[in-house]
Amino acid sequence: MKAYKVVVNHEEQYSLVELTDRDNPPGWRDAGISGEKEECLEYIRKVWTDMRPLSLRQTDTGARGKPKKKASSTRSKSGAKSKASKR
Repeated sequence: MKAYKVVVNHEEQYSLVELTDRDNPPGWRDAGISGEKEECLEYIRKVWTDMRPLSLRQTDTGARGKPKKKASSTRSKSGAKSKASKR
């Protein structure tokens, strides 16, 4: 039976690699979990709950961890779309 380990990259994306004497693929580090394939997949299902890359999650939440508000748009009497001012 093959053994696997969980690896994670700088964007906090997870993957499995076969447990061998070889180094991890470039850009990937050990997540600290190894075992049978199903055990590793179960771990990934538990910890990787947001599939967005870390850089996108940081952009979406801003510095304080709150979702950024998107500018709303309104239509003028002529039907032209314009952005509402933030208050």
